Amino acid sequence: MSFVLPHIRSMPRYQTGMAPSPGDPAVKLNQNENPYPPSPRVREALLMADPAALRLYPGESVERLREGIAALHGTVPGQVFIGNGSSEVISLIMKVFVGTGGRVSVPDPTFGLYQTAAWAQGAEVCRISLNSRYGVDVEGLLTSGSKAVILVNPNAPTGLLMENGQVEQLVSGFPGLVVIDEAYMDFAPAGSSAMELVEKYANLIVLRTFSKSYSLSGARVGYCVAAPELTAALDKGKDIYNVNDLSARLALAALQDRDYLLETAGRIIRTREAYIRRFEAAGFSVLPSAANFLLCRVPEEGNAQEATRLYEGLAEQRVYVRYFDHPRLRDKLRITVGTEGEMERLWQVLESML
Repeated sequence: MSFVLPHIRSMPRYQTGMAPSPGDPAVKLNQNENPYPPSPRVREALLMADPAALRLYPGESVERLREGIAALHGTVPGQVFIGNGSSEVISLIMKVFVGTGGRVSVPDPTFGLYQTAAWAQGAEVCRISLNSRYGVDVEGLLTSGSKAVILVNPNAPTGLLMENGQVEQLVSGFPGLVVIDEAYMDFAPAGSSAMELVEKYANLIVLRTFSKSYSLSGARVGYCVAAPELTAALDKGKDIYNVNDLSARLALAALQDRDYLLETAGRIIRTREAYIRRFEAAGFSVLPSAANFLLCRVPEEGNAQEATRLYEGLAEQRVYVRYFDHPRLRDKLRITVGTEGEMERLWQVLESML
């Protein structure tokens, strides 16, 4: 006899990338983390934190962060919901708006946590295949008949950015909820965000995270911006005090240092573009990424064995990248853009195997 609900027992577990032990000098380029430390203001906030305050439930710090996010995006605090990482917001969207027996549509492939979160709620997932150029099939999503559609933009793991016109076509034409996950938007060209559409469309939720461009993966803070009716519903569905006081303070400190974010994001973008050229010169095919990672097809198209060989060979040399056992991805590696030193180490190991 099993006490586990049948749909939980049968669903696959979301797989994260390999994580080296603390102190291991491995090059970790498999989870799209920022290779640079967070803003110096984050360190200051950490050093100034009063341990005595931890006896109290979080309150004021989260509200101040909500106000800061609202100011950044030109909206009001009532349109901002903050979660324990954007992963919690994703789970709450499935819980609050889709539910058991509901149906959600996602491009395929895309960020796998959306499928896992839907399955955990007993919802059905409708996968709409990317087109031959790995672009999103907008018409397929529009006609999918689901309660909600998900769009990661730039998409993961492809890194491709949808044009603003296509995004608005989806939001305006879909009768249900549209969720646009902009986790990587700070690495995309200016003006690519759908944030300004929130005021225009009541069915739109735009997600962001502090894990990528703000270098705060370990703090676990994410948020979304949407109509007050939607953020109020998420607030009802969440656990109480879902964001801890210290993480909220660190996120606010990072948020207040936009110059640092732009500087480090700019460094990542320059490294990204340099290594696109380098990989292509070596025979790889690289999708034009607008994120902080590259999806690289190995020189032998369709050769999943070669992609696996390179993936395993890199891992043996303590260089971790990501491999996906998906029909459209088996001849490819996804590589997070690291520091110049990390990328050079990756390149040295790859060269020795090619």
